[in-house]
Amino acid sequence: MTSHAGIRSELRAWVAANWDPGLSLARWRELLADSGWASPAWPRDWCGRGLPPAAAAVVTAVLAGEGVPGPPDGVGVALAAPVIIEYAPDELRRRLIRPTVTGEITWCQLFSEPGAGSDLAGLATRAVPDGDGGWLVTGQKVWSTGAATADFGLLLARTDPAVPKHAGISCFALPMRQPGVEVRPLRQMNGHASFNEVFLDAARVPPGHMIGDPGAGWPVARATLARERRLAASRPAPGPGSRKTPAEQPGRAWQEAIAERTAAAEPHKWYPQRAGRPDLVVARAQAEGKAADPVIRQEIAKLIELAWSARWTADRAAAARAAGQPPGPEGSLGKLASTRIARQAARVHALIGGPHAMLTGPDSPLGGVVAEIILSVPAISIAGGTDEIQRTIIAERILGLPREPDADRDVPFRDRAGGLRQAGRGQEGHAVP
Repeated sequence: MTSHAGIRSELRAWVAANWDPGLSLARWRELLADSGWASPAWPRDWCGRGLPPAAAAVVTAVLAGEGVPGPPDGVGVALAAPVIIEYAPDELRRRLIRPTVTGEITWCQLFSEPGAGSDLAGLATRAVPDGDGGWLVTGQKVWSTGAATADFGLLLARTDPAVPKHAGISCFALPMRQPGVEVRPLRQMNGHASFNEVFLDAARVPPGHMIGDPGAGWPVARATLARERRLAASRPAPGPGSRKTPAEQPGRAWQEAIAERTAAAEPHKWYPQRAGRPDLVVARAQAEGKAADPVIRQEIAKLIELAWSARWTADRAAAARAAGQPPGPEGSLGKLASTRIARQAARVHALIGGPHAMLTGPDSPLGGVVAEIILSVPAISIAGGTDEIQRTIIAERILGLPREPDADRDVPFRDRAGGLRQAGRGQEGHAVP
């Protein structure tokens, strides 16, 4: 069945037949992976059911409504596995896809560098053959979420400096737990360490761990970042939460799922707050007795307008993908919208909390979460691609304006200004011209 009603009916019947509160989270996710319900739009050979892309949202909603855990969150299922399915050889797919879907292995993204953030194609991390079919990687990456705990990194490295910068990049699945990989956390102004810098010193990529062909890493990067921007644009809108929550669900799998989320969130608390938490504002206004304040009501209305407009735009883009249209620059539109939503949400939180919104500690609004929101929100303009980069993409791909000048676009990388030396200031604002 491919209709939404048929998918809902079939999945509910499958959950009724297979869910057992006594199952471990690992065993439950194995069942999800082997049934194809973990990632229903993926091919059947790779933990999917070959359903249209729109089926993924339907399945997510049904799993949540039935009160059962879904697949793991994060880079692995959202970014790494899809590009491995699309670009990697079958042997690497067999090795990595199912363990990623079950949560047996976790991932981080190793793209940005201190000298290659907005100009991601200017990356200088080098990968050279090791003589045994593998590669040795040397360089530095930055803004890598989850790198301290990841098993693998989705890595971009330069394998051919004799060609222009976009043509000499390859993509790899890099084992993180090995000599030659050093991860250092980066402390943020909100007190957390969501990101890391990663130092690579002859770290080894085993044979067969290249994703795509040598020198063909740029299309993989573009596909990855397109997905990342769609995720960055998918934020909760103001209003009530889901019908069921993990805390209401008994059983071993849910207990482990809650523990997993708690452990994963500890060093990355910035993420739940980074979009301004627009889903909290209505309840906050009511709890503080300010729901009737005309200024606050007006600002909440603006926030809801922004959030729902962005949701409708995302829905139209999802419908286009479900109809078989290739991904376009809609992710950049959504990413810019998420920035505006985050800023407006932070403004509303500040209006509701007043001076107390700046306080932290257990006696502050939401135990310090409101202050954390206000401190964290500026980063949404950078993470996943700066606002300036998104506007450039929109200008060139939607409005048809001339391409932004790039003097060294066709120059061999080793001949560009600075040669192989990293230059400039990096940021998590990947440019994909």
